[in-house]
Amino acid sequence: MITLDFSLPRNHFTLEANLQLPTQGVTALFGRSGSGKTSLLRLLAGLEFQSGSRLLFRDEVWQNHNTFVPTHQRSLGYVFQEASLFPHLRVRNNLEYGYHRTPVRERQIHPPRVIELMGIEALLKYYPDQLSGGQRQRVAIGRALLTSPKLLLMDEPMASLDGTSKAEILPFLERLKDQLALPIIYVSHSIEEVARLADHLVLLEQGQVIAQGDIQSLLTDPTLPFLQAETASTVLKARVDQAHSDDHLSRLDIGGQSLFISRCGLQDGQATRVRILARDVVLALSPPTSISLLNCLETRLIDLQPDSNPSQLLVRLGIGSQTMIARVSRRSATRLGLRENQRVYALIKGVAMR
Repeated sequence: MITLDFSLPRNHFTLEANLQLPTQGVTALFGRSGSGKTSLLRLLAGLEFQSGSRLLFRDEVWQNHNTFVPTHQRSLGYVFQEASLFPHLRVRNNLEYGYHRTPVRERQIHPPRVIELMGIEALLKYYPDQLSGGQRQRVAIGRALLTSPKLLLMDEPMASLDGTSKAEILPFLERLKDQLALPIIYVSHSIEEVARLADHLVLLEQGQVIAQGDIQSLLTDPTLPFLQAETASTVLKARVDQAHSDDHLSRLDIGGQSLFISRCGLQDGQATRVRILARDVVLALSPPTSISLLNCLETRLIDLQPDSNPSQLLVRLGIGSQTMIARVSRRSATRLGLRENQRVYALIKGVAMR
């Protein structure tokens, strides 16, 4: 557990955070620009100091009333918005910079593993100015990993990348999350990134913690702003039943039901998840026939919530212990006679899922 209690005055607000964060998976610090996300990350790293603050990483005291462990003595890696690679060093030398400065007895992660994990074997001989933005950031992440940190901090690592570069780097971040038992604190104001990567979410607004918890619970909480956004969505946990069939689709198992998606890099038996936008879900009272849609999930209607658009409603649906969202018009809800605890079928286009 990461236990922290910070109070840091800023220009327009005071950052107040009293949290217990898990030391497994990805915890996202999410909020608008200027909400205090990076300030909180810098406090965790020891790059900001405020007396009276407290920080425990597992059983290690990093800060309290009489202790302050400086950044270079905290076992952490830090990935900034910009890759900040050494321009005069080739990729291999950039990667090994931190590795060679880590005592041999503390080296838990080694270059071959990181090179394979981040997919940078073909880049080792190049200089940073010969790489794309996404490639440079993958090298920067690899360099941070090769210090064998106990905690990885990532400050909007894709903020400066274009859409193509983001699409390139996301699968590598997923591999990092899935294959290394390394807690990650990930700062972002992109709900798409957070929904794809995060397990735990901390929502910040004007320096205050508005909510924290499991990513799915927060995305589907009617008291939080996620549900009212145009991009309202949910994340469903699944397991791969069959990866890459002859028609290039993978079959996932969600609570005993099948979901077909087109996604590269999956393997049989792998735990994965999919993000489904509320606007991409169509509801039916019975399973349809003679249509092109492959994905039809039997669900239980939990409740209907008002939407920011008065002509629409948000329908929360239960699939086993999980919750998903559909956005429908009020007219459709009336025509179908939608009500709580009703059995309804959620239809989802495979190409719409992330």
